[in-house]
Amino acid sequence: MRKKLKAAAEILSSIRLIPLIAVMLLSSSRITVFADLDKWALNYHFAQPRNLLDRILLFVHFMTWMREFRNVFYFRTGLPGRPFSILCPPLASLYLDIDTKIGPGLFIQHGDCTHIAALEIGENCWINQQVAIGFMHDERPSIGNNVMIYAGAKILGNVKVGDNATIGANSVVIMDVPANATVMGVPATVRWSKRADRSPAQA
Repeated sequence: MRKKLKAAAEILSSIRLIPLIAVMLLSSSRITVFADLDKWALNYHFAQPRNLLDRILLFVHFMTWMREFRNVFYFRTGLPGRPFSILCPPLASLYLDIDTKIGPGLFIQHGDCTHIAALEIGENCWINQQVAIGFMHDERPSIGNNVMIYAGAKILGNVKVGDNATIGANSVVIMDVPANATVMGVPATVRWSKRADRSPAQA
């Protein structure tokens, strides 16, 4: 019964999402949006989309139930998507700086009270709630590919976080983080490192 009600809700939601589906399909960033959808599908254990219809159905699902995904979508599509945000409001306490360059596959889980104003973020970054990535002394961090940032972490100033790094919960990062390292603490220090690459979904 619950599944049927949820399916009915998504069908109704798809009507309000028609303009946003059009924005997605016509956007110059649609390939990046598709990569985001693929990553969210993977992390929520959905079957990977095989065609455009699969991605539209995933888009309807995530826009209906995941406010964090709405923020990511409006960030990707920029001005064309924002007028339609009244139809599907984003998460008010999740802030993505429009000047930040973010690679495809961004995943934000429980994005409450999260502020992202990095200089750049690579591909397949995973960010949890109450994270702050931003300015210190007018300088901003750069985040590599496949980085996991757990709840409450702070990454501040002119620091570089290497590929495949993990930032532990409530850590404060004010120094560079090597690739493949896990850092924890206040201030954060390297607790262990591994040479093998891994994706956030496998952590």
